[in-house]
Amino acid sequence: MADRRFQPETLAIHAGQIPDAATGARALPIYQTTSFVFDSAEHAASLFNLQTFGNVYSRLSNPTVAALEERVAALENGRAAVACASGMAAEALALMTILQAGDHVVAAGALYGGSVTMLAVNLKKFGIETSFVDATDADAFAAAIRPNTRAVFAETLGNPSMVVLDIAAVVDVA
Repeated sequence: MADRRFQPETLAIHAGQIPDAATGARALPIYQTTSFVFDSAEHAASLFNLQTFGNVYSRLSNPTVAALEERVAALENGRAAVACASGMAAEALALMTILQAGDHVVAAGALYGGSVTMLAVNLKKFGIETSFVDATDADAFAAAIRPNTRAVFAETLGNPSMVVLDIAAVVDVA
């Protein structure tokens, strides 16, 4: 079944072009709920089995978050986006999606403390090694890359020192 979130009429409602059908609100309502009602046991089963699109539990999907994701995807000319509750959640999601035991990460040394902990401590527990390098030296990134390097990680303004990363140079290295 098609994903209703990306149908034009759904986007129009989320973009505020027509009133919300349920409330008549011009702007998208904020849905502050943890769970949603199912039409039947079969409906619930089809949602949980990913056979039908719909909301099951706000941690998995929520109309307010879906609208944000759709708008970010549209702004970035993307097909879809994923919103996370925090920057650390976004970092963990991105890295854990592409990394596995035995992989290596090259990371800028100028990072938020939570990022350093995730890379140096938490991911290490899963057999993922990180080499930290001088964020101002693209050659340092190049020198640290190994055959098992799967990610190059940096912040655009390194925290807490506010080191400005030469993104284009590091991208060329990666």
